[in-house]
Amino acid sequence: MLIKIILWGILILPWISLVWIEKEAIKRYMPVTIFTSLLVTIWFEFGYAYRWWTILERIVLWGFITDVSFVYGPFAVGTIWIFYLTYQKFWIYVLTNIGIDAFFSFLGLTWFVEGMGIATINIDRWIIFIIYISFSFVIYGYQAWQEKIFIPIAK
Repeated sequence: MLIKIILWGILILPWISLVWIEKEAIKRYMPVTIFTSLLVTIWFEFGYAYRWWTILERIVLWGFITDVSFVYGPFAVGTIWIFYLTYQKFWIYVLTNIGIDAFFSFLGLTWFVEGMGIATINIDRWIIFIIYISFSFVIYGYQAWQEKIFIPIAK
């Protein structure tokens, strides 16, 4: 029961941090956040199909495939924060993602996810790290594309 409370907290608490970001910035980065959540959800689908991990604790019925707490909590909100703080500063964006993805891939999965019995991981941590770094480049390009299509046409 305690793990379920923690998982609910992981889902909900990050969203509270958005009170410190301007409303316009949240609107600006919400499309890339939704796209990122879709990418990670698809990644979890592959992970389930290929048995790269097994989710042992979940807060929703379908949570044995996608870790809802992680994908729609800190990962989604983290995307907004990272873009808010680093967008258009490409190398800072890259270094920030390397740091966060390394922490998650090598420490967070071992200490938190496996350590608390939330999931078992059957895929090399380096592969997870490389996938998440790859996602960071894809979503940066997506945000750049979004910025271009939403610029008002000057007359």
